[in-house]
Amino acid sequence: MLTELETLSQNIGKLIAISQRHNEARQALETQLANVRAESEATRAELAQMREERDALQAERDALSAKIDDAQVRLNAILEKLPRARSHSEPDNQLDLLAPAHESEHGAQHAEEAGSEVTRHGENA
Repeated sequence: MLTELETLSQNIGKLIAISQRHNEARQALETQLANVRAESEATRAELAQMREERDALQAERDALSAKIDDAQVRLNAILEKLPRARSHSEPDNQLDLLAPAHESEHGAQHAEEAGSEVTRHGENA
């Protein structure tokens, strides 16, 4: 009977040790869980703040886009009211018609002289 009591006492001691280990592990897991929950809540708060910032930036972007569109419309209206600049193909008066023709004749003479000089240089070489 004494051996049975000793065996029973040893088993009870083992059960108490096992129970303590399980209790410590449970407490550690509860602490971890509390930390993870706090971290999760902080992340949710940060996410909500980021969403608010995103929404504010989107609203600002939309407002700026509307301002750009308005400015573009006003700019186009101003450009339509301005007199059109004449292009090079639209002469201001008839004297301008003579100048390009005179220059082209002069340019053709110059090209012929340059061509003959090249020929002469080729012969001298």
